[in-house]
This record gives sequence, structure tokens and C-alpha cells, in this order.
Amino acid sequence: MVLMASIGLALPQFPAGAQLLGPVERTVGGLADTVTDTLSSGLGATERLAEDARDLTRARLRGLLRANSSALEADRRGFPVVRGEVVALSPSAASLAKAQSAGFAIARSEVLEALGVTLVTLRTPEGLRARDALAKLRKLDPAGSYDLNHIYIGAGQAVPVGNEDSQKPTGGRPLVGLIDRGAGRHPALDGLIVEQRGFAPGGVVPGGHGTAVASLLVGRDGRFRGAGAGLPLLVADVYGDGPTGGSAQALARALAWMAAREVPVVNVSLVGPPNLLVRTSVTAVQRRGLIVVAAVGNDGPAAAPLYPAAYPGVVAVTGVDSNNRVLIEAGRGPHVDFAAPGGDMAAAAARGGYSRVRGTSFATPLVAGRLAAMEGSAVARIERAKTEAVDLGRKGADSVYGMGLLCGKCRNMVN
Repeated sequence: MVLMASIGLALPQFPAGAQLLGPVERTVGGLADTVTDTLSSGLGATERLAEDARDLTRARLRGLLRANSSALEADRRGFPVVRGEVVALSPSAASLAKAQSAGFAIARSEVLEALGVTLVTLRTPEGLRARDALAKLRKLDPAGSYDLNHIYIGAGQAVPVGNEDSQKPTGGRPLVGLIDRGAGRHPALDGLIVEQRGFAPGGVVPGGHGTAVASLLVGRDGRFRGAGAGLPLLVADVYGDGPTGGSAQALARALAWMAAREVPVVNVSLVGPPNLLVRTSVTAVQRRGLIVVAAVGNDGPAAAPLYPAAYPGVVAVTGVDSNNRVLIEAGRGPHVDFAAPGGDMAAAAARGGYSRVRGTSFATPLVAGRLAAMEGSAVARIERAKTEAVDLGRKGADSVYGMGLLCGKCRNMVN
């Protein structure tokens, strides 16, 4: 948590409940149908929809693990991780020697200079689950820093689409960053993407989620406007085309790139469990003055906090509908900082045109875009955002709307 114009668009139809799931986009369940049906069904709708949100998340994670069982496995809480790997953060030679003597092998090593971190990926001993291997390493070397390579997923709904060619870099100084899937070709993004770089196997693979979020960040096309309309954009694709896309390592690499390029604001519409590597990376870029804006997630009001939104200093964003009511599936808690439009709205689709979107994923770029359009230090931008926020719900900051609604007029309406 941080301590410091409506338009009408003609929209194509898309499959109800379409989800962007992990490193590939799949349809898993009927949340969109549930949203439409239960919101008008009177008392009891809130509890039913909240439970639907939790069930959908569980189904997404189970489906991801089943479909990619050779590459992924579950941690002790059921979150997906890269199979047979443990990540060591800046380990000493003595720590690596202990690990190797216990049957671990060094799979790869890389230095993220912008973060001041060396990542060493350790292959677990044969037959040992990653979660058990992590426990073994932590017991063997209590002073070391180890964690699993968790997979992070998108926090919203949009049209699933196939691969497209990446746009060519247009040059210019990036003023806002996006860590997501790649962004596809679209009139709303013409001339705005400075560079797209892949940080997972397969390189840049544009998709619906990345395109939609990018348009809400900086898009401009006729009456369609993103919150930071016209700002040049730097896109980090952390998914690529493989089952291990969206990993903690990919997120760390992307954050290091953003820091090296001195991007002042970066949007992360992805959610997952707490992870030492992600936390360390977020803290490192914050020390360099970068503002990380992240979605609180769509697991429902009773769900545990999701990350990186719940890390200290991250701007955590929830979503509201066209009546400025919080999305019932949105996460809640003391880490929530701002609300922004997250439903009853349109965003760019990767195959052209516009699609209906819903979720905290799509509220987040409206806050990130607004912050990116401001000038000054991270502290100055946050303080200005506080003065612009419109209080919602209980008077003052609360666990539902945070400090209030930001960019309330940024909603591109659905016909």
C-alpha cells in the first residue's frame, strides 16, 4: 500500500466468461454470465458472485496445472510454480556448495544489474517436489534467500485471441511501462509503442489482455482515450508462448528492464502469491523512484491479499462499475489505495475494434496512466493523486475503495 469522458463504442460480441489464463489464453468458466445474471437478482447476489469469483480462480489454477503438468506443479497453497526449480537470490559460494552437496544442480545464473540481484536457478534433486526442495534448502541454509518460481496470472476478462506480429519500435522516450502479455496492432496504439521485449520463452506474443490494458493506459483513437492518452509506451511481455510464462523470474527481468530504461510508472495487471524474488525486485525499483501500480485481483472480498499489489509502496487498484460501486469480485483490504473504472467499459481488442472488459486488471491502467501523465517525483505524483481522488463508501480511506476514485471520467462506455 502507498504511504505517501465517457464515449459510446460499437462493440463486437465475444464468448461469455472468456478468460486470459496464465501463459496461454483459455476459456475456463462463466464468470461473465454470472456477473450479468446475479447483479440483478436481489439480495444474496453479492455472496453468490463472490463465491463464483473464488471458484473461478481455483478452476483457473487447476486447469493451468493440469494442462501443463510436465512444466508446472503446485506449491503448498495450490499456486502454480515452475516444476523442479528453486530460485536463489544472490547466493554466496558457500550457499551454492551446500545446495550442490544436497543434490541440487545449478540450471542457470543471471545478473539483474538494475536490481542489484543475482538469480541462480537450482534444479531440484530427482523425485523431490519443488515445495519440499524449498523447505529442504531453507533448513540447510537458514541465512540464504530462496523461493519458488511462481506463475502470475491476469486479473480480468477480455476476448481471447491468437498470436500477432509485434509492432516495430517507433522511437522516443518511454513515459509509462506495461508488464503483461504483448500488445497487438491497433489504431488506438499506432505510433505509441516505443519497444516491446519478451522475457519468457517465445518472445513477444501479442494477446487480448495486453492489448486491452495498453489501450487503457495510453490509447487514442477517435473518441477512445486511455488515461495517459498519447504517452509513449514500453511493453514487457512476461508470458511468451510457453507454459512457464508469467513466472516470478520473468517479472523480475521485466522490472529490471523498466528500471534500466528509467520508466517512472509501470503497470502490472497480474496477480499471484507472495514471492521473495518479486518482493525484492519491487523494492529495488521503488528505491530508484519507479512507481509500481498493480491490480488487487478478482478473487472476491474475502480472499487473501494478492501480490505484487499488497507489497508496501505498491499502488494497489480496485475497480468500480458505472454506478461507482466496487466490483463484487474485487479484492479488499488495507492495502487498497485507489479505485478506478473496471466494468461496464470498453478497451481495444487485439484483432481490431473494441471489446467489453471487466476486472481490476482494467482499472489499474487508468490509475497508472493518470500517474504517468503527471510530472514530478514519485511522492509528488502520489500526493497529487490523493488530492484528485473522489471519496467513495465510508468517509475517508477504507479497505474497499482505498483513498477514493481516480480517473472516474476515463471510462470508455459500452453501448
